[in-house]
Formats: sequence, C-alpha cells, structure tokens
Amino acid sequence: MIAIQAAPIHDIICQSMPDAKKNVPGFDAQTFEFEGAARHVYRAGVGPAIIVMSEIPGITPAVASFAQRLVDAGYTVFMPLLFGEPMRPPERGYALRVIGKACISREFRVLASNQSSPIVDWLRALARHAHAACGGRGVGAIGMCFTGNFGLAMMLNAPVLAPVLAQPSLPFALTKSRRGALHASAEELRAAHEKIDHEGARILALRFIQDPMCPGERFARLRSEFGSAFEAIEIDEKYANPRGPKPAHSILTNHLIDEAGQPTREALDRTLAFLKEQLGSAV
Repeated sequence: MIAIQAAPIHDIICQSMPDAKKNVPGFDAQTFEFEGAARHVYRAGVGPAIIVMSEIPGITPAVASFAQRLVDAGYTVFMPLLFGEPMRPPERGYALRVIGKACISREFRVLASNQSSPIVDWLRALARHAHAACGGRGVGAIGMCFTGNFGLAMMLNAPVLAPVLAQPSLPFALTKSRRGALHASAEELRAAHEKIDHEGARILALRFIQDPMCPGERFARLRSEFGSAFEAIEIDEKYANPRGPKPAHSILTNHLIDEAGQPTREALDRTLAFLKEQLGSAV
C-alpha cells in the first residue's frame, strides 16, 4: 500500500486492493482518509476534478453510468462510497435499509435546516485533494438526493466552483420551514457568495416539479439567496422514465430517458455544459 501526502498534512489518500464485491467497472478503487475517517473512493478519468456523491442507496449501476459519462466528457471523477454496496441495483427493501442506517448515522443530519452534515468536512478534504491532484480552476461537486445539497456546503474551505444540486432532499421536508431550508450554515452560505462574487462560481440545481422529496420552496429559497448565480432545471414528472421507481425523483440517473429531445436528456446535456463552462475539460 502506497501513501501519498496531500494538503493539508492530515489528508491522506492511498491505493488499496478491495475485494471484487467493491469494484466499480472502469474505476480504480482507492482509500481516502481524513482525520481518522477512511472511505473507499472510485477514481477514473483525466482532466478537472469532479466529486460525484451518490444518491440512496449508493453507487448503483445508474450512478456509475452517469459518472462514466463525466469521465468520457473529459473529467477526473472521484466517487466516494458514502453508503450502500457498489453496483447493487436499488431494490426497494435494500434502499429502505440503507436510508434507515443513514438516518441514524452521526455523519448525516437529516433534519438539520441551518447546518450541513458532518460528512461534509470529509468531502471538503477530498475536494482539496482532488484539486491538488488534477489542477485547473476548481472542482465540481455533484450531489444527488440525500447528498444533493452537499455541493453547496462544500464551497466553504474547498475549491468548489461548480456545485450541482440534483434533487436536494435534506433536510427532510417534514415541516413548512424545512421545505425551504438548504441544509447549510450561515458560514457556508457566506462562503458560497464569496466564491460567486470573487471566483466566478455558479450553482445548478435540478428537480422534478412534483417531487415531494425536493419541494419547490427549496428552489425558491435558492433563487432568493443566489439570484442570477443560481440556475434551475425543473421538469414535469410526465417526462420521467416510466421504468424508474415512483415518485419521479432522479433526473440524471433512474429517471433519465437517454434520447435526444427528451427533457431529462436535455437536463443531462445542460449539466455537462455547465461543468464545462465552470471548469473546462480535457477533451
């Protein structure tokens, strides 16, 4: 096992040899450690760095396919294993077990309106390492569902210039106040404004209009907070892939209809264009 020093000094990434059950086709498995917390990270590609944070229940085949698309577009993808089993299909019972474990984990605060989850500190460290390894203007951070708002919070103390918030679902919208909450602290929001004002950062977010897990009030708050630096893609659920689970939720993965002219495909294309505008690419 080879350890490579990264900045700051207590961020460490090392090569590992995980068993076959932890493989993601096309990606090299590594271990990234920050302040004593180590997780598998799957890396592939050449070009500016993008952190891909999977939705519940984890790095499914659909999430891995999306990540490969980013690799093909000219990016280095770092995809941490935050929960679940790599490449396991998202059967309902399995997904419910994973979300149950995540909800009681100390790393996630599913009801926090004005603070992010503790796991975000580890993700910031990964973003710093990725930028040091790949260079470029900055880093992209794509969160989905459970991790959807993490890219916003990662703009503090990390070189994130292109956060993509795909159906951001935390905090759980159980009350009126939480429907419009962003799962980010005042300090994190100030950092986002600083990056927008001084480094050219922008924010892209996606949702299905009828999605109960990502209510419209959340996007209204993002518009109010960030103005023209915030770009929203909102799609009627009638354009979701009917083979995906109900309700329609995952624009870039489970509910994508990968055909020209389809609104979800147009959303994917716009996401790729947004990343290129913010980060450039290697192709």
